[in-house]
Amino acid sequence: MRPYLTTVSLAAAVLLGCAPPAHADESALDTIGRLESEGYTVNVDRVGSAPIDQCVVTSVRNPQTITRLIRVDNGHNGKHDYDYVEVVVSRSISVSLDCTANLRHGS
Repeated sequence: MRPYLTTVSLAAAVLLGCAPPAHADESALDTIGRLESEGYTVNVDRVGSAPIDQCVVTSVRNPQTITRLIRVDNGHNGKHDYDYVEVVVSRSISVSLDCTANLRHGS
């Protein structure tokens, strides 16, 4: 593998390994939608039974990225010069919601 591919792969691993934070001004639906638009499959766990539009995001955690190395032939004139490129196969993340209406309404 060429040195630049190793560097790019390491940088991507560091960047992809960090969980995207939930923004304070985002609703639960906005947070889930944003993560899905970033390519994540979002797994939701919740406490309480309030409708999702009344839920608050308590954590975003466990980002998982599954990758596969794909062999690419960069050879010219019949010569084979293979590089391996890391391709993201799937991404998942967990979002925890607090849907206990009693806690937020002072009851």
